[in-house]
Amino acid sequence: MHARTTSHATEAPNRSPIPMGEFVALIASIMALTALGIDSMLPALPAIGDELGVAEPNHRQYVITAFMLGFAVAQLFHGPLADRFGRKPVIVAALLLYVLTNAWAAFSSSFELLLAARAASGAAVAAGRVVTVALVRDCFAGRAMARVMSLAFMTFMIVPVLAPAFGQAMVIIFGDWRLIFGGVAAVSAGVLIWFTLRMPETLDREARDAFHLRNVFNGYGVMVRDRWAVGYTLASAAIWGCFFSFVGSIQQIVYDVFKRPELLTLVFGAIAGFMAAGAFLNSRLVMRLGMRFLSHLALVATLGISALHLAVILAGGENLWVFIALQAPMMAAMGLCNSNFSAMAMENMGDVAGTASSLQGFVQTMGAAVLGAVIGQSFDGSTVPLYTGFLTLGLTALLIIFVTERGRLFRRS
Repeated sequence: MHARTTSHATEAPNRSPIPMGEFVALIASIMALTALGIDSMLPALPAIGDELGVAEPNHRQYVITAFMLGFAVAQLFHGPLADRFGRKPVIVAALLLYVLTNAWAAFSSSFELLLAARAASGAAVAAGRVVTVALVRDCFAGRAMARVMSLAFMTFMIVPVLAPAFGQAMVIIFGDWRLIFGGVAAVSAGVLIWFTLRMPETLDREARDAFHLRNVFNGYGVMVRDRWAVGYTLASAAIWGCFFSFVGSIQQIVYDVFKRPELLTLVFGAIAGFMAAGAFLNSRLVMRLGMRFLSHLALVATLGISALHLAVILAGGENLWVFIALQAPMMAAMGLCNSNFSAMAMENMGDVAGTASSLQGFVQTMGAAVLGAVIGQSFDGSTVPLYTGFLTLGLTALLIIFVTERGRLFRRS
C-alpha cells in the first residue's frame, strides 16, 4: 500500500480540469459554505438565545459547537464514500442535504431542535472540507497543491468578511434570525447548481476502491503510519482550536468586554481580511520558499504575537483597537500555518486521498471543536482565557512539529 501511495504522489497532473480561475473559485465557494454557516450566526446568537430561552450566555456558543461536532464526525464517512463512488456524487448529495438542513434550522421551535439541525448541517457540509481536498489532490501535488489551497483559502475568506454583516442585517433590519438560515440554503443551492454543471469527476474509475471496511481501515493505516501526515494533522488541530475558540468567543468579547456590539461586523471583517492577506502571501511565496519554512515561521509569529497580547492584557493596556491590531496579524499567521499544514499532511496520501482526508479532517475538526469549546466556555468577561488558550495550543503545535521534523525546523525542501 505504501508503494502504491508513493507512486501516485508523483502522478498528479498539476493541472485544472476546468479553467484555473473557475476551479479555484468553485473550490473556494464550496469551502466557504462552512464559513457562511458559522460566521453569519455570530450577530444572531443573542437573539437566538432570547427567543429560544437560553439562560446561560456561554451556552449560545453551542450553536457553533453543534455544527462543528457534526462536521467532525461526518468526515469519517465522506472520504471513503468519495474514494468508492467518486468526488462529484458525494459533493452533490452533501450540498443538497445542506440546503435541506438549513431549511430545518429555519423552522426550529426549540433550542434542542436547532442544535440537532445545526449538527446535521455540519455533517452535510463536511464534504466541502474532505472531498474538495481530495479533489484538489487528484489534480495537484506538493507545492502546487499548497498554492491552489492558498488561493482557494484567500478567495473564500471574502465570506467571513461579509457573513456577519448578512447575519446582522437579518436581525437588525428584518428582526428575524431565521432568515439567516434561508439565505444560507439559497446560496448553497446556487453553488450546488454551479458544481453540478461545471466540475467533472476527477477520480478515475480504475482508481476507485470497493467500499469495504477493510479498505477504509487500510487507508487509515497508510495515514497513521506516515509521520508527516500524523504530525501535521495534530498540529493543524491545535491551530484550528485557536481559531474555533476565537469564533466562539468573539461575539461576547465585542459585546461584553469592549461594550461595542455595533462594531462586531467591522471587527470580525477586519480580522478575516488579514487572514485572506496571509493566504495571498502564502500563494505568492510557497513555490519559492517551501511549505515547511513558511509554516514554521508563521507558527513562531503566532506564538510571539499571542504572548505579547497576553502581556498587554495582564498589564491593563488592552482596548478594542489594540485587540484588533494584535489579533489580526496573529490570525493571518494562523491561516498561513494551516494552508501549508493541510497540504503537507496530504503529501504522501495520493491513492487514499479521500480516506486519508476524512481521517485527517475528523482529527483536526474534532480536536479543534473540543479545544475551542473548552476555551470558549471558560470565558469570564475578559480576554485572558482566550489568549492563555492561544499560547498553550501554539506551544503544543510547535512541540508536535519539532518531534515530527526531528528537530529540523525551517527547512526549504
